[in-house]
Amino acid sequence: MKKLLVLAAGILQIPVIKKAREMGYYVIAADGDANAVGLKYADKGIVANITDEKVMLGVAREEQVDGVIHPCSEVSMSVMGYINDTMGLSGISKLMAWRATNKHLMREAFEKYGAPSPQSYCTIDANEAWHFFCDKFDTNAILKPSRNSGSRGIAKIERGISREKFLELYGRAFNESRDKQVLIEQFIEGPEFSVEIIVWNNAVNVLTVTDKKTTGAPYFVELGHNQPSVFPTEIVEIVKNAAIDGVKALELNNCACHAEIKVENGRAYIMEIGARLGGDFISTELTHLSTGIDMVAAAIDVALGTEPYLEPKEEKHGVCIRYFCPKPGRLMSIEGLEVLGDAHVYLSEIYCKVGDNIHEVKSSLDRSGHVIVVDDTPQQAIERAEKILNKVFLKTQ
Repeated sequence: MKKLLVLAAGILQIPVIKKAREMGYYVIAADGDANAVGLKYADKGIVANITDEKVMLGVAREEQVDGVIHPCSEVSMSVMGYINDTMGLSGISKLMAWRATNKHLMREAFEKYGAPSPQSYCTIDANEAWHFFCDKFDTNAILKPSRNSGSRGIAKIERGISREKFLELYGRAFNESRDKQVLIEQFIEGPEFSVEIIVWNNAVNVLTVTDKKTTGAPYFVELGHNQPSVFPTEIVEIVKNAAIDGVKALELNNCACHAEIKVENGRAYIMEIGARLGGDFISTELTHLSTGIDMVAAAIDVALGTEPYLEPKEEKHGVCIRYFCPKPGRLMSIEGLEVLGDAHVYLSEIYCKVGDNIHEVKSSLDRSGHVIVVDDTPQQAIERAEKILNKVFLKTQ
């Protein structure tokens, strides 16, 4: 029986832990939080600092694992790469992990390869960034932490912004950056997509393209997704090709990939590519519902050095996820939850309770719940999900 080490055991990792056990693998889940909900679903739960290379290598050696996976998160990507390098396991190397988690290194790789990417500068000082914006940009820009995920610290910078406001937003991005570097980048106007990919033996297999809905400026928090894309075929192909070029530029191999792409005036621009399963239920739920392909099983197999099965196993649907984001304030009541019992609702959850303080949505952590809807087409699933959002009332004051 092969052994799989899962780094992190939160809500987003539970489907991976369960799937690996279902596939007949022995699962060791590790998390720094003794109360992490996923630990109880593993064959063995270990409480340890998953960001410490030496500690986790010790765990991997002691357990004699055959593979490591860090799904739907980036905090321990370099640790996973270090274990793979040291033990000769399948999956990304530490160098690949650095390229896929440091947005500046990522931009450099895209430029060297010729993959489509926005104009970008890496900064460590707010005044330096301000001068870049004033001197080098004739478009709006965006500030983003060099290392982080989940829309944390991202902000749009418009022409004419005051220096005071710019410095405020820069400070927010700087504080959210794990390496205390901030990118200032050309802002791309246009729709946003993600591309779900499995790379095996250097073959880049695109499973599907996801349409994304966000809050827009200034924070761009994701409010929902649907699969398959409802955009014209020519746009979807442009997005796929950009993602493939990006994966090749980063030299990623034997891993799942989640590429984020925007399209402006018929041209694709790569925002970033994660060498991991995408979060927000995109990889764990939406992809198998829309394609019939079990992406989670495929990611587990490649981590263990086994050729993944990339053919449909189940019926294909149109699928949509939408997030509940009530007005900020104290939550006074929750009404209309009976609509979540609709036969088209595949999965739903409310994260808050009466009495909680609801914050302005500045990152994915500020959302208050979700609903996943399936139907014959993505358009029908979107319509149903939007109606449900309008019938569930999270009242605040």
